[in-house]
Amino acid sequence: MNLDLKGKTALVTGSSGGIGLEIARSLAAEGARVIISGRMRTSVESAIADVRAGLPEAELIALVADNGNIAGCNETLSLFPEVDILFNNLGIYEAVGFFDETDEAWHRFFEVNIMSGVRLARHYLKGMLRRVHGRIVFISSESGVFPAPEMAHYSATKTMQLGISRSLAELTKGTEITVNSVLPGPTLTKSVEKFIQDIFPGIPLIEAKRRFMTENRPTSLIGRFINPKEIGDIVAFLCSARASIINGSCIRAEGGLVRSVF
Repeated sequence: MNLDLKGKTALVTGSSGGIGLEIARSLAAEGARVIISGRMRTSVESAIADVRAGLPEAELIALVADNGNIAGCNETLSLFPEVDILFNNLGIYEAVGFFDETDEAWHRFFEVNIMSGVRLARHYLKGMLRRVHGRIVFISSESGVFPAPEMAHYSATKTMQLGISRSLAELTKGTEITVNSVLPGPTLTKSVEKFIQDIFPGIPLIEAKRRFMTENRPTSLIGRFINPKEIGDIVAFLCSARASIINGSCIRAEGGLVRSVF
């Protein structure tokens, strides 16, 4: 299927690794010009080399900026004042009991997980409205509708993203702009592997993964971790003209973990 993304410029925040990197790869494979961003030049350059190894003709642009704070967002907006696709992927998470989540941790999660996307969307949506075309996607989580007891602060920010994306979608009536959120389930990135091993210390990774799905996410219908590429391909479709009627939606890509028909 031709997703008609050639010539489109896409900014994927937090794309030097994990889900963000696979989203960048999927968009590049469909012909989009992709801005790969991260805080460290070495990780951004490594990510670009990784994508180019399989897609030598990919049009990739490096962005070294910390979009988790206002200075980094301002730098991004100065360097790239307009984009066709904004994918707010940047986010942090950790497993901490509620009584150990400090005020500082709550503020940090709000600043990175919420305000990074708000600041960028506030700017880029204005340009999209002038052009009457564009795509904005927020990466939320199954924790946004199925809160994780070991990550109350993370879950709260992921729920808030759903409300933000729907509110922004209401501003796009009568245009060819869409604003949606994607809710991945447990996705096996390198950072998630470490997260699992922190929960089950001293246990081989393959057994830790099995126990996590069985004990921590027992309602999953697929009963396994998601491959980051599976999320990347869903996002590429959502950013395409083929998904023009999907707007203001929460796309559940969590393997059937959430027991709900809505």
